[in-house]
Amino acid sequence: MIKKIIEKVGVGGAFLFLAVMGYGILGIFDFVLLRDVVTVLIRLTVRIAPILLVVFVVMLLTNLFFDNKIVFRFLGKGSGFRGWTVAIVGGIVSSGPIYMWYPLLSDLKEKGMRDCLIATFLYTRAIKIPLLPMMVHYFGWDFTLALSIYMVLFSVVNGVIVQRLTQRGAEG
Repeated sequence: MIKKIIEKVGVGGAFLFLAVMGYGILGIFDFVLLRDVVTVLIRLTVRIAPILLVVFVVMLLTNLFFDNKIVFRFLGKGSGFRGWTVAIVGGIVSSGPIYMWYPLLSDLKEKGMRDCLIATFLYTRAIKIPLLPMMVHYFGWDFTLALSIYMVLFSVVNGVIVQRLTQRGAEG
């Protein structure tokens, strides 16, 4: 029965239905708590809505102006050093919560972005340009530079490992 419901409305629809039912049951037993939960949910939605809007606008722009050939040339199988550079620099300059980047990365993956470059992008997000001056202040130039270089190098190592694991997963 549950399988038929999920097939009919999808996993997202089933999850939404369960969440609404849970809120309804909560409202029956403790309306004040439900009101507090809904207030927090509305505040959270208002906080993340602008970020979601920016991500969806970027996705729209990539769909309008970047065809699969361009993405494949810069981030696909034959991208080489240029692809690694785009992934590393993109990861370093990206900002905002990481979960907001997942839809865009998924869209780019569908257009031909390699798994290794996605992993590299996500790894290099740990290097935060606005925080580098504070890191230099507390730890010095030598440590900050060495750590940043190691993070870039290990992002590439991480990307290569992810690519090999995903290739094995696709084969088996």
